[in-house]
Amino acid sequence: MIETSKEPVLIFLFGATGDLARRKLYSALYRLYTRDQEFAVIGLARRAHTDESFRDLINDSLPSEAGQRKHFLARFYYKRLDITRPESFATLKKFSDELDTRYQLHGNRIFYLSLAPCYFAEAAKNLKKAGISATPGWKRLIIEKPFGHNLESSKELNESLLHAFKEDEIYRIDHYLGKEMVQNIEVLRFANPIFEAIWNRRYISNVQITLSETLGVGDRANYYDQTGALLDMVQNHIMQLLTLVAMEPPTRLETNDVRYEKVKVLKAIRPMNINNIVEQIVRGQYARGITPEREKLPAYIDENNISSDSETETFVAARFLIDNYRWQGVPFYIRTGKRMAKKSTQIVIQFKKLPKNPYFHNINHVGPNLLVIYISPDEGLSLKLNVKENGNAGNTVPISLKFRNSELAMENMQDAYERLMADCINGDSTNFTRWDEVAYSWEIVDSIVDSWKKRRVPVDYYEAGSMGPNSADELLEKNGHHWWPIMQME
Repeated sequence: MIETSKEPVLIFLFGATGDLARRKLYSALYRLYTRDQEFAVIGLARRAHTDESFRDLINDSLPSEAGQRKHFLARFYYKRLDITRPESFATLKKFSDELDTRYQLHGNRIFYLSLAPCYFAEAAKNLKKAGISATPGWKRLIIEKPFGHNLESSKELNESLLHAFKEDEIYRIDHYLGKEMVQNIEVLRFANPIFEAIWNRRYISNVQITLSETLGVGDRANYYDQTGALLDMVQNHIMQLLTLVAMEPPTRLETNDVRYEKVKVLKAIRPMNINNIVEQIVRGQYARGITPEREKLPAYIDENNISSDSETETFVAARFLIDNYRWQGVPFYIRTGKRMAKKSTQIVIQFKKLPKNPYFHNINHVGPNLLVIYISPDEGLSLKLNVKENGNAGNTVPISLKFRNSELAMENMQDAYERLMADCINGDSTNFTRWDEVAYSWEIVDSIVDSWKKRRVPVDYYEAGSMGPNSADELLEKNGHHWWPIMQME
């Protein structure tokens, strides 16, 4: 159960009629409201709406069982706003002060920018210029990804935001950090000495992180073709998962201590260069394919609003090496892609194989132990062990010890956005990315992009509905490894 501070707050929701707000934010706010969180919301967008039509839009986004919707919707107001026009913010200032008094919100304010990144700096500047961010209470700015498109642009954006907000008031949201099993990684590691004792290069052979999607680009084509899988998934989601797996135990489970250890991992990742880029990373793009049900799947270049000569990657597989004492020599394999065979986010920790021992010379092949962390769509974990086969002294069989969040638990589980919104209200930025995390992750990604360009690394194609190009398998085979299949919990 999420515990909120119960401090009332006025939420300014930029992009209030957009897809993210309708799919995620309104239902998250509703669940917080049912837990007695006091707030009022000003929805902001360029479309024409009245308070009533805006509330109808929100109502359509709520679950059918939402029983407190009438009082919840009454706290939402709409203002049409052009972010590029400072005069629009002057009227917003007066209205926000009125709501602050009406609901006794004590000047506490959250500014949620669910906008195209090109508007982040302009919105922050005009909020300060109009005096809206000058408040007697606390203020916090939530920003959706992407935070820039390379290190240089992210630095420029950050400097612009710092003119209006302090670093500890900026909450760079990555919804993956709000997922239940992602937050469980720290507890799994640090609350169980049995794992932490073997969580190192002496016992672990390799780590595999998979984030696969079955859908294509859909209606995100214009954005995606300028971004690709590397910037869309690796720079943020996958880097966050990697740091949580690889970080050292923090001195305390406090915000700055956890973030400090994550940054240390990013600093230790070996950068890519033109000499090793081909051996370390694969970029792919989906071609035409077919589903098991014989449904034809289009190629990426056949999708709407995609150029026929586009070389944007829809798949990335890579081998990252972490140059520190704990992980020296242990490859961290990552892969992510669209139009793949299965939708899944999972982490596989493969332990080293059994050393040669005369005692086992008559026993059949013994597979490695595996710890699998299921993040989505299943949520849970499994530990694969070897045991004696019943009735046969010469054989072993693998078994899995499994934990799975029950359907009832998942029904009552807080959504990632609900959890992160509550964290922001509480002033807890542990599960948001700090500026230096962003900067170091961009350094890594920039080294990849730069090396791709200098080596002119071509796109490798894979059939839509497969698990990626053959070169992704070869990436692991060079080191005697292979991708573990996507494992669904039974």
